[in-house]
Amino acid sequence: MNLAGKAGIVTGSGRGIGKEVALLMAREGASVIVNDPGLGRGGEAEDASPADGVVAEINDAGGAAIANYDSVADYANAGRMIKQCVDTYGKIDFVVNVAGMLRERMIWNMTEDDFDQVISVHLKGHWNICHHAIKVMRTARNGRIVNFSSDAFKGAIGQCNYSAAKAGIIGLTRSIARECGRYGITANAICPMAATRMTVNDAVIAGWKRRLEAGLLTQQQYDARMAMPGPEFVAPIVAYLCTDAAEDINGQLFHAERSRIHTYYFGDEARSIYKHDDGGMFTVDELKDSVPEGLMAGIPNIAPREVAT
Repeated sequence: MNLAGKAGIVTGSGRGIGKEVALLMAREGASVIVNDPGLGRGGEAEDASPADGVVAEINDAGGAAIANYDSVADYANAGRMIKQCVDTYGKIDFVVNVAGMLRERMIWNMTEDDFDQVISVHLKGHWNICHHAIKVMRTARNGRIVNFSSDAFKGAIGQCNYSAAKAGIIGLTRSIARECGRYGITANAICPMAATRMTVNDAVIAGWKRRLEAGLLTQQQYDARMAMPGPEFVAPIVAYLCTDAAEDINGQLFHAERSRIHTYYFGDEARSIYKHDDGGMFTVDELKDSVPEGLMAGIPNIAPREVAT
């Protein structure tokens, strides 16, 4: 087993991707804190305690797991979650931050609370858990952090709050990697594509159909979403990144879906324009010519203005 003797936390692991990650980590020998407050897709209260079912499944299979019902958005609760792992298992070797929520509206319809809640659970929640865990990991000079971002970091219609949070998680992850790598702590992020209650339900499918009809999604994009694979395909790369074998993989972003895993490029200079006279300062008039002809030549507007008919 690749994680024998390891212990850690998987947030949002009562359902979906988090559940599959927790189950696989346990099968690979890890002791797992299964965290899930049992809230709905939009953060609304529910009666279910899904963490209990996952813990029972792990323990019945001969693994080791206990439940935690706290919200990652609460700083103090996140600290207690880390303490629970250390008190129970004597250490914390990994954290996998999967917990999330969605409140989808176009920006002009989105409320302040819609924005704040999504940022709080995703971006702040990731920071809360990482902050507390790294205090322990730094002393131990060992640790694995796997954060969950999304391809929505590129920009997603109706999800400006979620996209902003997921882009922030990438910056957070890469910053942690640079700060903590010398202490034996790695931090990597995953952009999954998987069918869960967060990504596929009747309302979501109806929204995709509307976007397809409006020309905001291509038929190929629509078909790919409708054929989205299950969350179990995401778990193996997460478990691998938490092994000792992945100690030199740090600060990376991975996309995971079914039979394909890929990486992304960051920070590479794509195109440049230069001015060597007049102190190197461009005028606005010069940029009016050089930007379209140089920096942006052949690059289309991602959402051009509609032409009235």
